[in-house]
Amino acid sequence: MVLQDTDKQPIEGCRQGDPEDFRALFEKYKDMVYSVALRYSGDPAVAQDIAQDTFLKLFSTVGSFRGDSNFEAWLYRMVVNSCFDQKRKTRRLTPLLDGILDALRTPDVSILDEVLRSEMSAYVRSMVDSLPANQRMAVVLRYTQGLSYEEIAGIVGCSAGTIASRLNRAHKVLGRRLSRLAVKKEKNNGRSVA
Repeated sequence: MVLQDTDKQPIEGCRQGDPEDFRALFEKYKDMVYSVALRYSGDPAVAQDIAQDTFLKLFSTVGSFRGDSNFEAWLYRMVVNSCFDQKRKTRRLTPLLDGILDALRTPDVSILDEVLRSEMSAYVRSMVDSLPANQRMAVVLRYTQGLSYEEIAGIVGCSAGTIASRLNRAHKVLGRRLSRLAVKKEKNNGRSVA
């Protein structure tokens, strides 16, 4: 892939120090950058720090972007690196996967169902938190950003097969842990209430 025409002018302007062109790139990509950072970190304040770090890196390194590759993929790589840098700085492991449990939610939910859903959400988050960083990032980029294996591979600097392997391992771990949760829930539902 090559640089999109809509990005050529702002990137060239950034290379020449034009603040308006940098602002144009920022406005176009700020939501994508923040979304990846938030899904990885699970904390809005940390996500803002990661996004800020990413755009500072972008501003200082945009001159090294040659334009012979996809700018968006290059920017994704910066976000991924900023996420990993933040993890190394703070050693916090808290990604956020909101959408998983929303799909399981039924329209008529009682207060008890809401409490159980909240507990299950916290449990799922803790399971994802325990994944190794490279598996978590693959999960975030695949399921919250909708990127293909090839796109993720280009961003994190490995093969698509490695991404498939990381996601497969993450699926197995999460599947085992979720099945334990389902068994616990079935046992609790089987209890009689007086």
